Amino acid sequence: MSIVYGPVPSWRLGRSLGIDLLSARGKICSFDCIYCQLGRTTQATAERRVFVETAQLRAELERLPDIGVDTVTFSGTGEPTLAANLGEALDLVCDWPALRGVPTAVLTNASLLSQPDVRRNLARADMVVAKLDAPDEALFRAINHPVAGMTWAGVVDGIRALRREFAGHLALQMMFVAANRDQAAVMAELARSLAPDEVQLNTPLRPSPAPPLDRAAMAEIEAAFAGLPVQNVYAAPQPAATPLDEAEMRRRRPAEGSREV
Repeated sequence: MSIVYGPVPSWRLGRSLGIDLLSARGKICSFDCIYCQLGRTTQATAERRVFVETAQLRAELERLPDIGVDTVTFSGTGEPTLAANLGEALDLVCDWPALRGVPTAVLTNASLLSQPDVRRNLARADMVVAKLDAPDEALFRAINHPVAGMTWAGVVDGIRALRREFAGHLALQMMFVAANRDQAAVMAELARSLAPDEVQLNTPLRPSPAPPLDRAAMAEIEAAFAGLPVQNVYAAPQPAATPLDEAEMRRRRPAEGSREV
């Protein structure tokens, strides 16, 4: 299978069956984040189009063996909201008999959430995990390296718009590295203003160009988020999962290092 992969063991989502609507050999994204586990963006774009036909996804779902999963997650080799058929694909998965009742999640860098069609596409998901790594434009550019024309304010406004409209569970993921480590208090206030259902505090534990912060540093950062519903990557359980195809999983998800950093 080249579109459906995993299940992967996710500290946020349990045994997660991945859906990759980009399914590219390189990374297709609107960002080129300094910490990305997939390496450099090979196709930088903010233009939505169909990369994988919905019929191809249907064909792979028809071949899917009977496996137990906790979540079906739209993620993979880039930014999933770039797929113009994301809404169609969510409808297909939500109504698929073998997966009916399994929660769906979309992991997004939030770059396109200002677009009403993207927010409409996400409406069928049970959970959206939206990324926000910076408290201002300068750090946004330094950490996320967005495509031309994209701004930090636009990303924040998009998350606010989704919060107003989305009936599901909205999680805010914040990735902490050396560049934003001292901004935890400001980031926490920003998180409070966005009112997510949870905040996921992350640091790059998989192979990455940016080294992870250690357990003590992440504990200090978590303290700044007091009063918010927080998950810390170092404290979350790591479930066991056996992928259908190890190579396809590792193409999207390199092996995680020790949590004892």
